[in-house]
Amino acid sequence: MSSLQDSVYVIDPLHDPRWPEFVTRHPSASVFHSHGWLRALRETYGYEPVAYTTSAPTDLLTNALLFCIVRSWLTGNRLVSLPFSDHCEPLVDHPGPFETLSAHVERARSEAGWKYVELRSADSQVDFAGRFAPATVYCLHRLDLRSDLDSLYRGFHKDCIQRKIVRAEREGLTYEAGRSDALLQQLYGLLRLTRSRHRLPPQPIEWFRNLVACMGDDACIRIASKAGTPLAGILTLRHRNSMVYKYGGSNARFNNLGGMAMLFWHAIQDAKRTGCEVFDFGRSDLDHPGLIAFKERWSAESSSLITWRAPGTGTVPGRGRISSRYMREMFARMPEHVTLLAGRMLYRHFG
Repeated sequence: MSSLQDSVYVIDPLHDPRWPEFVTRHPSASVFHSHGWLRALRETYGYEPVAYTTSAPTDLLTNALLFCIVRSWLTGNRLVSLPFSDHCEPLVDHPGPFETLSAHVERARSEAGWKYVELRSADSQVDFAGRFAPATVYCLHRLDLRSDLDSLYRGFHKDCIQRKIVRAEREGLTYEAGRSDALLQQLYGLLRLTRSRHRLPPQPIEWFRNLVACMGDDACIRIASKAGTPLAGILTLRHRNSMVYKYGGSNARFNNLGGMAMLFWHAIQDAKRTGCEVFDFGRSDLDHPGLIAFKERWSAESSSLITWRAPGTGTVPGRGRISSRYMREMFARMPEHVTLLAGRMLYRHFG
């Protein structure tokens, strides 16, 4: 921990004893601020978490901007809040601390020669426009779980969701949930199929293994199978009163059997039973209208999720992303074993 000018302090959230309680207490905190998520990022990709706060070391922690330091010879050194995280709101309640912290972070970026500072926000109460510029816009979907289960079910699209849930039951699909390595292997196989369809390499299996281990009981793998063959799988994460859908994959030959709809319905029921008030369907690229439509058919409310950068360079969709069209075309030509190696080598540069 160190103190800097303007009464800003730099802390390591993995070792500061105040951090877990602060993340539990702050209304804008999410699973992406949690110890488990930060540990998985560090153990898999070597990212160093760092938080800036105006709270002195002996004081109660009342605000923070959380980042990971991404060091890359390929994409440049930068401060990102946070790599592979759908969103990571500034944990501040008033404009004053945000202005102080963001000004300090920008000075630190300039002095270190880092490429940029990045924040990912969906519903922050602070104004980014004075110091940051929008770089990429996504769509975020969240389902309010405060209604009873029957009301939630009636809100689902009758043809695209309700009938698929019924179809899965009629087809005799089985459901299994847990954190075992066997379930992880099944999920990873389905993720590989899905990434291959999208002409993208999968993230290394170590990322998923570390994520499940670091998140503990707050992580859950859900698999839909027929006659012992996995058809669809999702990974959800839980924090406080929210459950987050983070990863999913399927065997496209069996998508008509309703496995994915069945998994989401089970996850929503589990979230409701454990006291969650929100089911977070995660972010979607604006150029994926099919995925956006799927989430909207669950009656999930959509909002804009914006990636803000300083210094600002204007909106740059696709630039520097592993999912850009150029990268997709390159990966489409690679044999599978090469794409697996590419994913292991490249993802740490694109967080």
